[in-house]
Amino acid sequence: MKTEIVFEDKDILVAYKPIGLAVQTARVGQQDMVSELKNYLWQKRMAAGAVLGGPSPYLGVIHRLDQPVEGLLVFAKNAAAASSLTEQLRGQGEAGTLHKHYYGVLCGRPEETEGELVDYLYKSKENMAVIVEAETPGQNAGLCAGQSAEPGMGPAAGRPVKKAVLRYRILQATNRPQPLALADIHILTGRFHQIRAQMAHRGTPLLGDVKYGGDASKGAAKALRIQNVALCAYSMEFSHPATGEEMSFQIKPRGRGFSFFHDMA
Repeated sequence: MKTEIVFEDKDILVAYKPIGLAVQTARVGQQDMVSELKNYLWQKRMAAGAVLGGPSPYLGVIHRLDQPVEGLLVFAKNAAAASSLTEQLRGQGEAGTLHKHYYGVLCGRPEETEGELVDYLYKSKENMAVIVEAETPGQNAGLCAGQSAEPGMGPAAGRPVKKAVLRYRILQATNRPQPLALADIHILTGRFHQIRAQMAHRGTPLLGDVKYGGDASKGAAKALRIQNVALCAYSMEFSHPATGEEMSFQIKPRGRGFSFFHDMA
């Protein structure tokens, strides 16, 4: 099993998703995190003496990570836990109780060493997060690097435009072997490809992000032999859905893109 279990009790399961493994996929023959964890729960049930048959083990998917991204995820093992964690996720950020922090390796360095980014974006039919200049659809789109407007259609093309907010802080920077910066990123909204799109929109795409990065970042990834997005969900905090206990988990990123920095969690 590629998935690594970090914590488990009767209500929740916290696991590390490695780079390259999808959280859940409909592709025939492709293994994913959900399949691995359900097989694990089946085997655990059989080992405890359960007989074949009966309902499939419950595994509630609360949130996801892109396939080329690594990091922590929490899953629910029953419907009540799923409801509680989903509600916490809706209120993530300052007012909520579920918080996620990411390490991201940026190509280049933002003008400010820390700040809050607020954008409005929509998900295009090409499966891209497209940033527009205002909340109101129909205004001119400010596209992320590597994006193109859909021919013959307005910026949002009838798709819902959503507010995306994150905070970042630059922890380290280096010019060797390439100009790179290590950022600690806290998302206050959970939008599709939010971090990747917002950082690329500021001219500092994530290292290895061929979907949103421009020619310079693609060249840096090739030179450094980076084949995946240098983004890791390294920290997660939430209230236990049954006990209310404050839960906190941290991991160290393993992707090659992080090897140019030191002293991470």
